[in-house]
Amino acid sequence: MAFVDQTSLSNYLDTLLDSKNISDYAPNGLQVEGKKKIARIVTGVTASLALIEKAIALKADAILVHHGYFWKNEVETICDYKAKRIKKLLKENINLYGYHLPLDIHPEFGNNVQLAKHMHWNIKGPIPLKHALPLVLEGQLEKPLSLDDFGAGIAKTLDREPMIIPGQDKNIQNIAWCTGGAQSFIYDAAKAGVDAYISGEISESTVHIAREMGIAYIAAGHHATERYGVMALGTHLAQHFNIKVQFVDIDNPA
Repeated sequence: MAFVDQTSLSNYLDTLLDSKNISDYAPNGLQVEGKKKIARIVTGVTASLALIEKAIALKADAILVHHGYFWKNEVETICDYKAKRIKKLLKENINLYGYHLPLDIHPEFGNNVQLAKHMHWNIKGPIPLKHALPLVLEGQLEKPLSLDDFGAGIAKTLDREPMIIPGQDKNIQNIAWCTGGAQSFIYDAAKAGVDAYISGEISESTVHIAREMGIAYIAAGHHATERYGVMALGTHLAQHFNIKVQFVDIDNPA
């Protein structure tokens, strides 16, 4: 069976995703060290206990996720649910790799690019933000759609009913989006003049901004909008290293 060594995989991912040059809310790369030889990887959105248990059942040597561990401002002690997760990884000698913002913004495997690919949105480029990272993309639909039809297309692709805040009463063609918990960028999207902004989550203030700035907002699910980046990256790794990679979707309605 083909395998890749742990260090080679770490170096390849860090270089591919340019993680060393991206300031983030959690460490990117190898977060929990396991086996030195990796022949099977399980990918997923979040390194939850359920994903770890599934990886153990599949005899994975490594887990690759978008949401890993050791986030800023979280409780630093390894107790309760954190202890259960890490104990499982250490006992089974499974590597955990996590890539957050590097996997959001990557031009080929990024969550934003991959969401557009699955939704058939044409990408124009990033919307300028105060910081340098191109977190919000702008694009265009092939033809104008009513907000109801646009929302129905999102629901069909993501297999999840989105929350839709109308904000305006015209058809949708010019859009902006950022996967996950990026609802705060709705103001930047509105200033860019798009018809609708799509992200994963919604806050109480998001509703008022949408209504008052005349922009439709679609909260399509944090988990649902961030499945495709790690899936695409996993497919690439399987082909590049000739190893087994399997995406596991742990249901999450949020």
